[in-house]
Amino acid sequence: MSTTEAVEAGNEKARQVRITVNGQFVVLERHEVTGLEIKEAAIAQGVPIQLDFELSEVRPDGKQKPIGNDKKVDVKEGDEFWAIPGDDNS
Repeated sequence: MSTTEAVEAGNEKARQVRITVNGQFVVLERHEVTGLEIKEAAIAQGVPIQLDFELSEVRPDGKQKPIGNDKKVDVKEGDEFWAIPGDDNS
């Protein structure tokens, strides 16, 4: 591996961030993602959720903040999210 390849590999790893969704680790390729991208990554990595689930971020005080599909989120290492089925009152 050349020095350039090693630097590029190190930079790629530095961009990745590990979060949890429903208690399972999910690795994202960048820090700024949408709620939909979090769910897509979680599904691709084996978290048993669906795209129509409601996503929320678990705040440091334990409260949950809803995250819409189009909402941009700046995630950091260790952030925690929950995805649960939405209410279906039809």
